Amino acid sequence: MYKIIIENLSIQYSDGTESLRNISLNIRDKAVTVLFGPAGGGKSTLLRCLNRLNDLTEVSNSSGRVLIDGENILDPKTDVIALRRKVGMVFARPVVLPLSIRGNLTYGLELAGETRRSVLDEAVERSLKLAAIWDEVHDRLDDPAIALSGGQQQRICLARVLALQPEIILLDEPTSGLDPISTGKVEAALIELKKEYTVILVPHSVQQAGRTADHAAFFLQGELVEYDEGKKLFTAPKEKRTEDYITGRFG
Repeated sequence: MYKIIIENLSIQYSDGTESLRNISLNIRDKAVTVLFGPAGGGKSTLLRCLNRLNDLTEVSNSSGRVLIDGENILDPKTDVIALRRKVGMVFARPVVLPLSIRGNLTYGLELAGETRRSVLDEAVERSLKLAAIWDEVHDRLDDPAIALSGGQQQRICLARVLALQPEIILLDEPTSGLDPISTGKVEAALIELKKEYTVILVPHSVQQAGRTADHAAFFLQGELVEYDEGKKLFTAPKEKRTEDYITGRFG
């Protein structure tokens, strides 16, 4: 079943840069879909389209449709706040709030009007377990989140998104600044998350793409070159450009 259907999506920035060119892509529910390719290929632009963060950038021209559960989220009438609660995002650099670990996770819920302590406590435990960090922080939830390591902060950022119970999770190079152990923990969390969520990942390397992808899309200079099941694409790509990139001939 497809959670997201992208139809003929093109995006051009005000400086004339064409970031995406006529992209059509169907993204499955409850799976990890990886968008990979060289820098400047349009991966992050596509990711930001999915929760309308592109509204905050200098986009001069856009066309096409992005359907989530059958509704075109690019329609001007879309409730963007509701959309961003449904489609959560984790960025490359972890930015924790200047609050306790617990406060980071309950902030969004409290902002939405939730005051019941039992609900907030359940959300904290559930999201920390899903982000694979509960065992490391469960006995110090009132400590400042900023005191955690970079890898732990990144998983707190992931847990903060999960606390709002989105349906789709976007991750833009979430392990680019992390050590191998922390990277492994984030990747392990993705395996669990896809049981409940649609996960879309821009990885920081081809190796990570190959490890995590149920489905993979290769982007090059704004063009979707190839899209297939991860195992097929990384072992037997159909396009020569995909093969050249995967094998390190360029990029």
